[in-house]
Order: sequence, then structure tokens, then C-alpha cells
Amino acid sequence: MGEAASAILFACSYNSVRSPMAEALLKHFHGRRLWVQSVGVHKGEPDPFAAAAMDEIGIDISRHRPKSFAELDDSSYDLVIPLSPEAQHHAVEMTRTMACAVEFWNIFDPSLVEGSRDRRLDAYRQVRDELERRILARFPLASHTD
Repeated sequence: MGEAASAILFACSYNSVRSPMAEALLKHFHGRRLWVQSVGVHKGEPDPFAAAAMDEIGIDISRHRPKSFAELDDSSYDLVIPLSPEAQHHAVEMTRTMACAVEFWNIFDPSLVEGSRDRRLDAYRQVRDELERRILARFPLASHTD
């Protein structure tokens, strides 16, 4: 499914929904075995719906503070996973002179959904669950044969 990676950067448009969810999920499943960060093309604002959807599965992202590509303090990644077309363009540009793979996962932006709180939160849950499926497929949990 792809090369092993130990330093992963998730990127989306504002680093307030999709990429922080992905970062938190990967950290939840793999802990300190992988170095994971997230970033946005633009610096967004924390999203309470993203925090609520993640809190439902016991993962706290309420302290996440969005940052942009320009604020990255490191560029030593094995893999960049952009989650929006806009982030894909920035990831390709950033990695042009790096030995770093880019895997584009086009993930729907749930902040575009309008309507009741329940309808909006359901869209965030769907994105959370899709990210979880993709993360577990790309970064499988180690089988224990002790």
C-alpha cells in the first residue's frame, strides 16, 4: 500500500478540521512510533465540531492550534498526505526538492455542510470515520505475536 514512513505531515486548507483529525487519529493508533504533524495552506481557527466529533471517540483535539505551511519549523518528512486539492498543490511544491513522498487523499470538507447542529456534526463524524479507515489501511496496527 506504500512505503513505510516514520515522519508524516497531514495537510489541508485551514488546519482546523481534516488534518488535525488525521494527526490525532494517527497518534492515537501509533503513539510515539511515528512522528506526526498537521498543517494548513492557510491558518484557520479551531473548529468546535471537529473537537466534538473526536471527543465522541475519546480523542481530545481541543488544544490544537492551527498553523500554516509557512509556520512549519521542520521539513524532515518521509510522507506528506494532503487532504484537499489546495493542500495537494502546496505539498507538491514543498517536496519538489525533498526525498519525500506525497499521497493525495481527497477528503470532503465537512465545514461546508449547513443545517442543524446534528446534521453538521454527522458530516464531521463521517469525515472522522473515513480518515480512521484510511489511516488504519495505510498504517496498519502491528500484530502482537508475543
